Formats: sequence, structure tokens, C-alpha cells
Amino acid sequence: MRRSRTRRAAPGAVLLAAALCVPVFPGAAAADGSGDVPAYRTADGAEAVHGATNSADGRRLASGGTYTDEVGPGERKYYTVELDSSSQPRISAVALPEAGADVSYSDSLTLTLESTDGTTCGEGTARFSADGAAWPLVAWAARVVGPDQDCQEAGVYNLSVARSGEKTDSGGDWPVELRLMREPGLASRPAEVSREAEDAPTALPKMPTEKPRRIRGGTGFNDAAGMASGVWRDRIRPGETRFYRVPLDWGRSLAVRTEFATTDTTDTSGYTSQGVRTEVYSPARAFVAGDSALYGADDPAAVPLRTPRVTYGSRYSYQDGLAAASVAGWYYVAVHAHRDLGDFVTDAVPVTLRVRLSGKATGGPDYDGDPAAAGFGVTGEDREQADRGQTPQAARRSELLTVVGWSGIGAGAGLVAVLALWAVLARRRAARAAPAAPAGGGSGAGYAQQSTQTASSAPYGGPPYASGPLHGPPANGS
Repeated sequence: MRRSRTRRAAPGAVLLAAALCVPVFPGAAAADGSGDVPAYRTADGAEAVHGATNSADGRRLASGGTYTDEVGPGERKYYTVELDSSSQPRISAVALPEAGADVSYSDSLTLTLESTDGTTCGEGTARFSADGAAWPLVAWAARVVGPDQDCQEAGVYNLSVARSGEKTDSGGDWPVELRLMREPGLASRPAEVSREAEDAPTALPKMPTEKPRRIRGGTGFNDAAGMASGVWRDRIRPGETRFYRVPLDWGRSLAVRTEFATTDTTDTSGYTSQGVRTEVYSPARAFVAGDSALYGADDPAAVPLRTPRVTYGSRYSYQDGLAAASVAGWYYVAVHAHRDLGDFVTDAVPVTLRVRLSGKATGGPDYDGDPAAAGFGVTGEDREQADRGQTPQAARRSELLTVVGWSGIGAGAGLVAVLALWAVLARRRAARAAPAAPAGGGSGAGYAQQSTQTASSAPYGGPPYASGPLHGPPANGS
């Protein structure tokens, strides 16, 4: 019985097909600035939860997890977390009103971490920079471990998210993304750690002036595009927020100057007083610095920002920006264009980001655990992603394609080796099958012809090109 042979794809081909079958996610809008403003992309694998209306029934959230929920006007939702006595939890809540929603300056989001006896362990409140400036609203809270600090005991703690402010036409529920990060505790407390944080710098250093490289900002923290020191160029539409991230190690500070160029307009006298804004967040999504500027389509604008130097002791500061800049890792840059720019802007606004990292990188504290695995650290891969302007998703695809490339090379080399082996075996089979030449001589042509027939008729005896003469031309030269 003849067996049917199924042709199987090489492993490299299978991996390549998987790499190319990339789903299109929210935020994949046209690069020319046309179309709707993309929605914020929540973390892959985020778990949907429903917060309780009282602290006794709060849903338990795990350290290292990301969750999604909703919060309405005037509503407070409760959750619970279990903390040990050494690590330092850093928790963030990102409220996601629809782009262009009619929010008010008084609308706010408050995140509170407290013990079960009501002691406040950490609290943060975020507000919009102006009426109508709807963008991801980020609040954060942390429990700081150290002498004379509250909430040092291991146990269960309450976490709540509250929304307050005027009820506008965006009075419906806001989606919320909750992220619980766990900074490892210290194996030993270094002598150089000081409770006195240095003042944040104000003036920018000399900024880079080279030719800009193209970059595409992400929709939020989860798909922010990496940036290294240098000059980067993007475009932003009215009502849109784009996110970027920069790896910042211990001892270093970040300076970024965001320049908003002129663009096509229907009204050269049109402007918005809080038209453009830039903010910087820590690896734990804590607000570090931010500012706004007036924007008119016929008049460029710029927002310069500089972060404090990343030092462990800054966490003891009463200044929120300094306390936020107390961990190494990815620092996020969010750039926003007010929705009112749409009243006089007919195209996307060109944005130039000048980025410089200052200061000498130093060793971090002696952690009792892997800080980079927890999201607090800078690796060589992080620096490569930043230099390439990659999002985390693009970096994973590049890694997969690299694996596919090496798999393809391996599969190709293996195929060549198999074909060579087939050819050798076919020759040996042909030699064994050939009759011995007559002692008195005889026609050499008969030997060559027999070898040819044996090789070509052997089932699966070799690749197609092995079916011809295997021992050169006939002895008689015909």
C-alpha cells in the first residue's frame, strides 16, 4: 500500500507565521494624524474586578497584578491588599475618561491605602489641568518602609478609589486601571541613604540638536514608545495623549523639552490657553513633573521639564515630585493636546521631543530581591529598546523574529545536511546494486546505465536532483 506523504512546514516557517499574525489593538490609528483618537490600551492579561461599596467586602488584589474596574461620579470603591513588613508597595489608579469628554478642572481621582484601623498609609489625588482637558488621570499611593513611618506591620490593608467633582456630560462611569507593584525590601540599609532629598533642578541642560528620528507614541503606560537621549519627532491630534518612556538609572535625571510646531489652521488668531501639556511619571506611575503652555496654530509652543536625580532617600521627602523619583526604571513622558485645538487646527500638530539624561549612573541599594523583575531597574535590553524607539509589543515581536531567523538558519542547515546524507546513501545503494564488471573487460556503458536506473527508481531514494547519473559520464564518453 502506498502511503500518502504530508509536507510539514519547517519550524522557522511556523514561528514566522505566528510573528506576522499580529493582532490590531486599540491605538493603532493612522500615522498621518487622521481618524479617531485611539483608546488607552490596558495591560495584557489585566483582570476585571468589581470594587465593593464598603471596606469589609473589598475584593483582594494581589501584588504584581493589574486590574480593571469602573468608577462613577461621587463613587468610592474598596479593595483589600495583603502586605508584608519589608517590601514597599506602590499602587496606581489610572482613570480613563473618553478623549474629548467635557471634564471639569474640579474633577478628581483619589487613591487611598489605609490600615484596618483607619490610619492613612499613603494617599494621592490627581486633577485635570484645565476644563475639557480629558486625558488619563493618574493617582498613586505608596507605603514607605523606614524608621518612624506608619503602617509597618504585615497584614491586610484597605485600598479605595474615589471620584469627585462636577457632574458634566462625562458623568458616566470612567474605566479605571489599577496596578500593584511591589518594590523589594532592603537586605541591608546603606549608610549613604539620607532622609534629606535634594532640591529638584529647574533649568534644562544643553539639549540635543541633531536630526530628529521618527517615533510613534503609545496610548498609555502599557504601550509607551521607548526613547533614548536624542531628538524624536511625532504628531498629535486634538484631544489625544501620547506616551513615551525613558530608562532612568540610579543617580541620573531626565530633561525633556517638548516642542509643538505650527500646523494648518482655519483661524490664524485661534489659540487655547492650556492647549498643550507634558507630564513625567515614575516607574510606579507616580507624578514627577508637569506643565502646560498656550498653543496657537500660527505660533509654536514648548514645555520644558526636568526630573530630580533618582535617589533612594528621596522617598522620605514631603515634596511629591521628589518622593516619586526614588526608584530606577522606566520613566514615562505623556504629551497631551487639548480637544479645543480642534476648533482651529485642521491637521495633527508636529511634536519634537528633545531628550537628555544627565548625571552619572550609580549602584542601587542592596535589595532583598530582584528589583528589575518587579519593574524597578534598568537593563541592557531596556536601553536597546529605548534607542530603537520601540514599544514593549514591538520589542517582543523583534525578539520573536530574531528567534525565527535563527530557527530558519538552523532548519536550513539541517535540510542541507539531510540532503547531503540522502545523496551519499543513494550512491552507496547504487554501488551495491550494480553487477560486477566482466573480468575480460566489457562495456563500461552498461555499468553506468545500471547505476542511473537504480538511483532513479529507488523509492524515496533521495531528492529529485539525485535521480540522474551519479558517477559521471559513461566510460565510453557517449
